[in-house]
Amino acid sequence: MIACVPRAALSLILLGLVALPEASRAQEKEAASATVVVAGKREAVVKKLDKTVYDVANSTRAANGTAQDVLQSTPEVSVSADGQISVKGNTRVTVLVNGKPTAITSGSGDERALALQTMSGADIASIEVITNPSAAYQANGGAILNIVLKRNRKPGAHAQIQGSATDQGLWNVGSAGDMTRDSLSLHGNLAFRHDGTLKIRQSAVDWNNPLGGQTGQTRQTSEVFVRRTVESAALSLDRALSDTDSLSLSARHNARRSRPLFDVLNEERSGAAETIYHRISDGPNEQSDNSASVSFSHQDRGAALKAMVQHSATKGLIDKSYSDVFLEPAGASAYSHGTTKSARHLSQATVDWSRSTEQGQWGMGLDLQRKVDDLYNYQALVDPSTGAETPDLNTSNGYAVKTTLHAAYLTDQIRYEKWEVLLGGRAERMALQVSPAQSGMQTAHWRAFNPSLHAQYAVSDKVDLTLSYRRSVQMPDPRDLNPFTTYVDAQNLSRGNPRLKPQLLSSWEIGGNVEAGQLSGSLNAFFRSSRETVADARSFADKVLLTSKQNGGRARSTGITGSVDWTPDATLRLGMDGGAYGVMLDTPDLSGPVRQNAVSGYVNFRAAYSGGHDDVSLDAHVQSAGITPLGRYGATSSVNLSWKHQVSKTLSLTVNANDIFDGSKRRYWIDTSTFRQAGFDHFVARRIYVGFVKKFE
Repeated sequence: MIACVPRAALSLILLGLVALPEASRAQEKEAASATVVVAGKREAVVKKLDKTVYDVANSTRAANGTAQDVLQSTPEVSVSADGQISVKGNTRVTVLVNGKPTAITSGSGDERALALQTMSGADIASIEVITNPSAAYQANGGAILNIVLKRNRKPGAHAQIQGSATDQGLWNVGSAGDMTRDSLSLHGNLAFRHDGTLKIRQSAVDWNNPLGGQTGQTRQTSEVFVRRTVESAALSLDRALSDTDSLSLSARHNARRSRPLFDVLNEERSGAAETIYHRISDGPNEQSDNSASVSFSHQDRGAALKAMVQHSATKGLIDKSYSDVFLEPAGASAYSHGTTKSARHLSQATVDWSRSTEQGQWGMGLDLQRKVDDLYNYQALVDPSTGAETPDLNTSNGYAVKTTLHAAYLTDQIRYEKWEVLLGGRAERMALQVSPAQSGMQTAHWRAFNPSLHAQYAVSDKVDLTLSYRRSVQMPDPRDLNPFTTYVDAQNLSRGNPRLKPQLLSSWEIGGNVEAGQLSGSLNAFFRSSRETVADARSFADKVLLTSKQNGGRARSTGITGSVDWTPDATLRLGMDGGAYGVMLDTPDLSGPVRQNAVSGYVNFRAAYSGGHDDVSLDAHVQSAGITPLGRYGATSSVNLSWKHQVSKTLSLTVNANDIFDGSKRRYWIDTSTFRQAGFDHFVARRIYVGFVKKFE
């Protein structure tokens, strides 16, 4: 695939190549006059008792990539083209930003995926992978990925601009700057993106109605290129109030807009009757999210106090208006006006305190959260002659979900001879309130105490053994609590269940780490289980699939994971990690419980070379086939290549080739007592970006 660079973006890149080197040469002359240069290099990987930290500040792929690109190239992490994340095979993943949840990252999978696909990778300093979180974190049932953003506190002023472009008229440009003087540090960035994704989907369903005995087939085929315009800005300020106290303020804004022309071919057959029509829609779709936080830190004589207050909000609008153009039987077109509006507000206050002791460190804290999700759905038939609308009372509705969390935790880190142990306990009180616009309010409360354990035994300076355990609770997704029916597409409706209960999850992991000269590796075994697992409950109504949610499922997975890294010299780094695991699912169905068993796995390979003026990195990923409740999915793969060439001390060129072999197509199958479905989703990620990075020191 050869990238065809748009004119505007090409001009920008050429400007970086031709005009900017003059400024960089002047800066290089200034730098040459300095008498002392102090250089330091951060460790690429830092393993801690409860997490692993990967430094990505100078990642070749991050320079002009997205947050999803950075996560995909991070060891132990698998990310599909549509943004679905798993950590060591665990699909229950919480994404934090600077250690805290935000309104957008705490949303559903599609919302979170869109945020990561449009977030600049150049803003990320490191990724923290936490497979079994300690009690200090609200795990929400699974692993945690913490995205730590850059903050340069070196004295003086620094700035950077970067941009890249590819075919289909897609391009992005961003800038970031830092200034530190005396006790004050200021950081800001701006970015603008024109991005997009080609989505190809196909689905075929054979259904039967066990009550009436009717049978039929439906088929959907669609292809759409979703183009988005993304604007983002961030500003943060750090002030040292004294030798022991500091204050930080930060704010972020993101806005996304798209207007995809979506044409879905629908074929429906029931008995001798056949209907074929195109359902056409063109948006618009909009989403924006904002966040602001203030934090205070005090450190003195082995004790540390951190307090933070944060508020974040996200708003979305999806226009579901469409026109139906009938091919068989021929007839007049039908029109519908529909929208889904959503808003989420998350307010959080935390206090964390720690104190060093002769044996280790104590820690305790409070976590208070209040999240409100407001959702409104509207669907109406439109008279083409008069424009009059007749609302569909079955799919026009509104409701709000308020979730509150009060939590307190205590941790004790103990070091004794060759042992290091981190004990923790987290007490949580959760309240859930569902308020439908058309009926009364429903409330529920839960209390839980969730322990955590992390232990490490140093067999020698190069070998250690590890053990970790965590029990946690996963709250229902607010969209799964909708007591009404929502239009999805011509083949699907969804209906939530306001009586859903939290899922109860636990995870064990045991393993070891070894270092031998230029080699380092790890081998781990894990066991994960969940109770009251939320599963889909499906039925057919008027030839349309209605999907709801229910508790009652169980899930278990047991497997091994391992990794190996080899650094033969300062210029080359090779690594590979992967895992194989067995999965058992018990899922309720209309005819009774269904048990499924399967073996799945994943492999990630990475290579990085740095020599002279060039940095080259390769990351390749394979995710095997697996099972879902009452279904299964096919294998996917991805191979990505990045190259950065240093033109001068402050100017570099970048080339990012994503999904070179176009392996993102994912097939799926579902088999229930009321229907069988087979199809695929293909989010085409194959693309080559050409860009530049210019630094000002």
